[in-house]
Amino acid sequence: RRRFLARNLNEMNRNSREKVFKIKLNQDHGCFICCTEEGVRIFNIEPLAEKCHLDISSYGSITHAEMLFRTNLLAIVGGGLRPRFSENVILILDDSTKQFVLQYTFQMPVLGVQLRKDKLVAILQKEIHVFSFPNDSKKLITMETRDNPKGICEVSQSVAVDKQFLVLPGHKIGSLQFVDLSTSETSMSKAPITVSAHQSEISCIALNQDASMVASASEKGTLIRVWDTLKKVLLAELRRGSDTANLYCINFSRDSEFLCCASDKGTVHVFAVRDLQLNKRSAYMYGWHIS
Repeated sequence: RRRFLARNLNEMNRNSREKVFKIKLNQDHGCFICCTEEGVRIFNIEPLAEKCHLDISSYGSITHAEMLFRTNLLAIVGGGLRPRFSENVILILDDSTKQFVLQYTFQMPVLGVQLRKDKLVAILQKEIHVFSFPNDSKKLITMETRDNPKGICEVSQSVAVDKQFLVLPGHKIGSLQFVDLSTSETSMSKAPITVSAHQSEISCIALNQDASMVASASEKGTLIRVWDTLKKVLLAELRRGSDTANLYCINFSRDSEFLCCASDKGTVHVFAVRDLQLNKRSAYMYGWHIS
């Protein structure tokens, strides 16, 4: 599997035009999607195999894409050097028919898109838009946000009423804001639900599978903090290192036992989340370290 993945990524790297904009897991961690200058590639993880390739001749370069579990619906946003579609439009592709079935147009570039089985979330630099999805799609929520140039936002996939929310950087620097998605009416008069997570700007957010935990990291990249999403209390503080680093992503394992992060240091760190003693017994002081 490693050889297969390395071969595909090496093929992408050999073509200097095929810059990778984003690599992202789908909601159940069974697949991952690559957005590149040459289009979109989707890989199944177990067994590892390429499942779909949207090439540049038909779709242009794609900067953002989101799967809806393993369904035939795919959200894409054009961008890069050779786009066919505008960067301020989200298109919903039915992969079984290769037809676009929905379109969402905004006044500003789309910096991220998140899908639930019942909602679509569009992330702009200073706004979040939530739509019912995919049936009878209409706008439910529009809200202003802190300046969010990276389009940082995570959406829970839970059907439980108390766990239908999204998490994004709050208006206060270093804070996390929770937005209730269980109702179509979000009162702006209510005080936002926030957690003071870090002292500097948020750089990464990740939710576990049942949305009971959220992990966050700041631009310093030295600490990852894990929070209880219902009680809004700190569960764990995981130290990646003492040097400042740019974290590319953080993710929970399917069973929420472990959390990993990748950074510009050329390393991946894996931490135990529930049994924190495992981190102290590892070969490295702060989790397992993979170069």
